[in-house]
Amino acid sequence: MPPDTAIRMSRFIIGLVTIILTACTSSTGNTIKSDDSGDVHLQLGVRYLNLNKLEVAKENLQLALKKDPDNAQVHNAMAFLYEKLNENDHAREQYETALDLTPDDWSVQNNFGRFLCDRGEYEKGMSLLTQALSNPLNDKQWLALTNAGRCQMAMSQQQKAKAYFKQALLLNNSYAPALLEMQQISYQGGEYWAAKGYLQRYLSVADHTSGSLWFAAQTERALGNAELSKEYQNLLLEKFPLSNEAKRIKPASR
Repeated sequence: MPPDTAIRMSRFIIGLVTIILTACTSSTGNTIKSDDSGDVHLQLGVRYLNLNKLEVAKENLQLALKKDPDNAQVHNAMAFLYEKLNENDHAREQYETALDLTPDDWSVQNNFGRFLCDRGEYEKGMSLLTQALSNPLNDKQWLALTNAGRCQMAMSQQQKAKAYFKQALLLNNSYAPALLEMQQISYQGGEYWAAKGYLQRYLSVADHTSGSLWFAAQTERALGNAELSKEYQNLLLEKFPLSNEAKRIKPASR
C-alpha cells in the first residue's frame, strides 16, 4: 500500500517551494530587497508556505498578485497554496493562468503536471512533465523525473516509474522523495536488500514517514529479522498512530 496521500504530498513541499524560490529570487543573492514590486511579498509568501503558515502566506501572495498580476510565479505559488487548502478548483485556475502567462516555464509545467497526475489526468499531466524534462533551462530535472515516476506508479506502470526514479537519483543521489519511492518499489518487487539500502540512504537526508516505517517493517520481516521488524512497527505506532499504515498493524502484534 502506498504511503498516506497527505504524508506523500508533504515530502514534495520542499522541492516545490525550492522551485518557486529559485524562479523568483533576485540574481544578486538570497536577500529580500525592499522595493515596491510584488517580489518581496512573493518571496515572503513562499517562505511562509514552507513554514506551513498558510494564512500569512495567503496574505502575502494576494498582495504580490495585486502588485504584479502578470507574474506567473505568483500564480504558481498561489496554486500550490490552494492545493494545501484543498481548494482544487482555485488551484487549477491559478496553474492555468501561470501556464498561459509563461507556457515555457519548467517550474509551472512541473507543478501543474504533478497536480493533474495526482487527480487522475495522467495524459495531460505526463505531457506537461515531459515538457519540463525537455526544457533546456531546467537545472533541477530530478523534480520532474520523480513526479513523472509517481504518475506512472498511479497508472500501474511500475517499471516505467522505476526508470524515472533511477534517472532522478542519477542526477541527485540524495533526493529524498525518489529514495522513498525506490524503497517501496524495491520491496514490492521482492528486492529486499535494495529496499533496505534505499531506506538507509533516505534516512541520511530526511526523517521517517509512516510509509518508510511500514515498508521498513515489511522488509525486515521478509529478510527474517523479526525483532527489527517489530521495532519499526512500534516506532510507526509511536510516531504516526493515526496513519493508515498504523491501522494496518494487527492488534495481536501491538
